[in-house]
Amino acid sequence: MSSGLILGIESSCDETSAAVVRGGREVLSNVVASQLVHADYGGVVPELASREHLRAILPVVRAALAQAGVGYAELDAVAVTEGPGLAGALLVGIAFAKALAFGAGKPLIAVNHLEGHIHAVLMDTASTVSSRPESAHFADGMERPASSEQSPLLALVVSGGHTHLYLAIRTPRQIWLYRNVGKTLDDAAGEAFDKVAKLLGLPYPGGPWMDALAAHGVADTALFPFTQIKQKASGNTAAKLARERLDPDDPTRFDMSFSGLKTAVRRYVETHAMQPAIAAREQALRREGLYRARLGEANVGTALQHFDATTLDLIASFQDAVVKNLVRATAHAAEHFGARGVLVSGGVSANRQLRRAMQEAFAGRLTVAFPTVALATDNAAMIAAAAWPKFLAQEFAPETLEPTPQLRLG
Repeated sequence: MSSGLILGIESSCDETSAAVVRGGREVLSNVVASQLVHADYGGVVPELASREHLRAILPVVRAALAQAGVGYAELDAVAVTEGPGLAGALLVGIAFAKALAFGAGKPLIAVNHLEGHIHAVLMDTASTVSSRPESAHFADGMERPASSEQSPLLALVVSGGHTHLYLAIRTPRQIWLYRNVGKTLDDAAGEAFDKVAKLLGLPYPGGPWMDALAAHGVADTALFPFTQIKQKASGNTAAKLARERLDPDDPTRFDMSFSGLKTAVRRYVETHAMQPAIAAREQALRREGLYRARLGEANVGTALQHFDATTLDLIASFQDAVVKNLVRATAHAAEHFGARGVLVSGGVSANRQLRRAMQEAFAGRLTVAFPTVALATDNAAMIAAAAWPKFLAQEFAPETLEPTPQLRLG
């Protein structure tokens, strides 16, 4: 008899996580070990990430099982992130999960990391935004559905490594299918946040710091002119989309771009000779231990002493431009495809301004759902949740499962 318990393992980047989830909804445990060592380098160092995963994975899995109060024999299956992500980091999780599943005599389920982020939202909101199964086919008529029961959900997955828009439908077999209808043409939104934060002397990961500090600045729309991103890609971007089997000339694509905003910040810093102050700020923050400290109100208060009004306004203006790009693309796609609900997931979904702007953009029209802040960043609970429909459909991974660093969804 099924217990509904799945052990999830996530190691795609710089978080080692294990979780036990019952029936794809009830989180019994969700243990996450963050790798603070990368703060010294301003970004994730792949080799260091792999080593840290090796150190952490056994104690993290043991802690997850202990917190859930279950043993290996009570599990129905073991789920693990297959990709996308760092090859070495993924390999640690997959090798451990394969050995554990084999030793415990349990089936192994491979999960796409991006689908995991979507299920981080569905875990809490399935009853309100996905209560009915739809057709299993992405037919032309799906773009203009005849009724709300047939219309898809629109999912925005936005993080340090990904910025994608997906149409999501659930088949009568309860399996979810996805179609990519938009993506960033260059930097992911979270990547742009982190790079700008590093440019301004902030610790890594920079996104949460930018969010906290932006509240103390005033956004100036003249600082970053809010221009329309052309739908038609050209040059290297068009070739990249073609290699990914995405039509760069498709007028129904809703793509985004963030590298130009990052470049605008760099030019502003150079034009206003801000580099000496940035260097002094970074030294001060390192001296006060903030580069390896978890973000909190006390740390933000300490950091604010090293920021002038101009820099805070710059941060607020940059964040405002990123959020507007995300909201605009999502709103246009939702209207075009007749979406019956919007899911926003990934690390950047924890951004407070993004949450407010999305709610305001769809107020009175569509339900917008976010994961809890704890489930916004990489975690294993979302992997176990995404594995549940696959378990019910008996979609198990082969013994030859290997990491797929460039794995696509849809």
